[in-house]
Amino acid sequence: MEISVVIHTLNSESVIRQCLESVKGFDEIILCDMYSSDNTLAIAREYGATIVLHEPCGGIPEPARVFAIGQATKEWVFVVDSDEVVPPALKEYLYRSLSQAIPSEALFVPRRNFFMNKYMHSSFPDYQLRFFRKDKFVTWPPTVHSRPQIDGAVRRIPARKELAFIHLETNRIRAVVAKMNRYTDCEMDQSKNRNVGVGRLIGKPLYRFVQVYIFKGGFRDGKAGLIYALLQMYYKFIALSKCIEKREVAD
Repeated sequence: MEISVVIHTLNSESVIRQCLESVKGFDEIILCDMYSSDNTLAIAREYGATIVLHEPCGGIPEPARVFAIGQATKEWVFVVDSDEVVPPALKEYLYRSLSQAIPSEALFVPRRNFFMNKYMHSSFPDYQLRFFRKDKFVTWPPTVHSRPQIDGAVRRIPARKELAFIHLETNRIRAVVAKMNRYTDCEMDQSKNRNVGVGRLIGKPLYRFVQVYIFKGGFRDGKAGLIYALLQMYYKFIALSKCIEKREVAD
């Protein structure tokens, strides 16, 4: 059985070469570009990727992903972000799983995230549902942090570092903060005006900090781990604050 790798891009020249280098041994590469103005497409052509175009989707790439999945010609689809690297062990695991006739139609793939050039224990395994039979794919909801809908059984790849995506982006504070505003705007649009009181506004961010720094082991990552946990707390605070603003402040 064969695998199509599906990647969506928008001005991804800083990371796309590493991504494509890591997936060049797969049976097919479908690169869905949202009209990049940099060298993304030139790099993609070097690797023989099949290039398709889709209109920019704002902060939610799922419509481009759905379109790209539809262009894949192989039985299995592996969705990879342009800022992710697929280690050789993960590739070998996927093909070995297919040859063993796994009793499932999709796999959650673990992901290793880095921040301030340091691996974050608190965010591992950060499972992503990215590998599935094309004929079992239903849709991918156009919402923040959504997962594809699969018609069938789903299982998880073991949470081992050598079997995990390597996430190249969100490595620096600037990148994390830039994404915060985009993602929290999307969350606010999806919130359906839910009521957020003072208790929730204070309690949810604090719980997020404790969850990341204590329960998930962020304290093991030194100063970077503390900063990362505080940023996660701030993200939750901003998201809830925007929900309040949406309800109480007229445009």
